[in-house]
Amino acid sequence: MAYWVYMMTNASRHPIYTGFTGELQERVWQHKNKVEDGYTKKYNLVRLVYFEEHSYPDVGIDREKEIKGWSRAKKAALIESVNPKWDDLARDWGNQYKPNQGPSLAKYSAVKTHGPV
Repeated sequence: MAYWVYMMTNASRHPIYTGFTGELQERVWQHKNKVEDGYTKKYNLVRLVYFEEHSYPDVGIDREKEIKGWSRAKKAALIESVNPKWDDLARDWGNQYKPNQGPSLAKYSAVKTHGPV
């Protein structure tokens, strides 16, 4: 099973939200469709700008905590290392993905890590 650390933002690129999930496509769909009240809904954080895969949940959770502790500049540098234009990496998922029916993430992967970072 894969686990994902991801970052969401809005058109103005502020703020940056960092999250962790075992179901990236479903979680991004929830953010984009504002399914739950909270931080991402309040700030309209509907653009997936970064994600990385982990094979172990504890490694992913540790990585999420690490990134959450970073400065905005360091988070921006990480995003720009794989997504210099801050494109919405899930822009096409809305046309293809519905909860519990999504395609494989293999063709969308931005960063893959399989062990401790």
